[in-house]
Amino acid sequence: MKEPDFLPTQQIGKLGELLVQYQLLRFGIESAQLTTDSGIDLVAYSPNKKEALTIQVKANLKPKKGGGKGNYALDWWVPDNSPVDLFAFVDISENVTWLFTKAEIAQVSQQHSKNGKYHFYITTEDVLKYKGEKGKKAHVSNFEEKILKNRIKEIFG
Repeated sequence: MKEPDFLPTQQIGKLGELLVQYQLLRFGIESAQLTTDSGIDLVAYSPNKKEALTIQVKANLKPKKGGGKGNYALDWWVPDNSPVDLFAFVDISENVTWLFTKAEIAQVSQQHSKNGKYHFYITTEDVLKYKGEKGKKAHVSNFEEKILKNRIKEIFG
């Protein structure tokens, strides 16, 4: 059976949360979903650091054309006053998750809206070292070190 080209937003969000939990568990990091939408999707426990970290998950089913006709990209909007420790950005089509701290997302986001949201996007086309607005890095190759499996030791000990 072929994967669908469209899913409702809630299903995309749930897929993202489950993928993050699966990827964390592969490295021995327990996590749990919260039952209400308070801006925190998961709480992950680091047995090495003996602390819990909060995570907001944002998921894309697949890359889409920027502005309807630009380069293929994944993009996410997150509130600048989020209560979380980490943002997990997910590309469901490739089963990839990137982890960013709040401070990091403020640095890498290509836009910051007047209504208090950061806009972060990653282009997925083979456009070498594509730079987004304000010359900030935007190509998928620029964020290899932020992929979840590459950050486990740094973030969770």
